Amino acid sequence: MIVYNVTIKVSADIATSWLQWLKDEHIADVINTGCFTHATVLQLLEVDDSEGPTYAVQYFAESKSLYNNYMEKFATQMRQKGFDKWGDKFIAFRSVMQVVN
Repeated sequence: MIVYNVTIKVSADIATSWLQWLKDEHIADVINTGCFTHATVLQLLEVDDSEGPTYAVQYFAESKSLYNNYMEKFATQMRQKGFDKWGDKFIAFRSVMQVVN
């Protein structure tokens, strides 16, 4: 199992609307690409949130090839949708991990 983790620092003035958009629209769009089975949204604790909250969204893919497919065919479009809607009101950091049992 591959985990595509996106950590996002969100400006306080859009935090509530952004989180609603993430849960109602963006995650569904990403899952509907067929590359991921599900996603989990987490809020980071014990971090400086004076300028806004920080979230981690973890998308789960059954294989590295499915993740690669997402990156090649969908990632640019999905990222652009976020920028088009929210501009520079958020910063994202991405990482890819493998589940080890």
